Amino acid sequence: MSYINNDHYTPETTKKLEEHYREVLKLLGEDPQREGLLRTPRRVAQAMQFLTKGYLEDPAAILNSARFREEYQQMVLVKDIEIYSLCEHHMLPFYGKAHVAYIPNGFITGVSKIIRVVETYARRFQIQERLTVQIRDCIQQTLTPMGVAVVIEAEHMCMQIRGVQKKHSKMVTSAFTGAFLKDVRTREELMHLLR
Repeated sequence: MSYINNDHYTPETTKKLEEHYREVLKLLGEDPQREGLLRTPRRVAQAMQFLTKGYLEDPAAILNSARFREEYQQMVLVKDIEIYSLCEHHMLPFYGKAHVAYIPNGFITGVSKIIRVVETYARRFQIQERLTVQIRDCIQQTLTPMGVAVVIEAEHMCMQIRGVQKKHSKMVTSAFTGAFLKDVRTREELMHLLR
């Protein structure tokens, strides 16, 4: 069976980005007509569209597409969601794991929808602090649970391969609402489950 690429690109956007990346190569002292670089501008143009596809998606609509009435009122935790994002300051990747918990208040959502919300916000130019809050706020506003907790731990290539060049540094951010803010026992249960 042959490989089929399912990524979708806008032809007009690809063409314009391709022109700009060809110029970038020239500005950096490269020859975009060199054999190894001939198709690089197009590849980068398509890669950037894939890496920023979150701008075209509505995370609230994703949650609402699988919103179910349910009387379950205990913590729901989705751990170790892989994230890949681009730092908006240097356009370099940061990557790691997100942990998302919520306590339903009459409504739950499909577990894959939580993962897709994380993916949608991650596939934009980001900073980790904003990413954490956006995920929290989307779940809180869409499902109106008794509380939401988001913890993200990530490694930033802008710190690892440039600047301070500390390759083992990780950044951890968290954002809580409701029971996770007010109830120490709920927060402790979350931390225990994350360990």
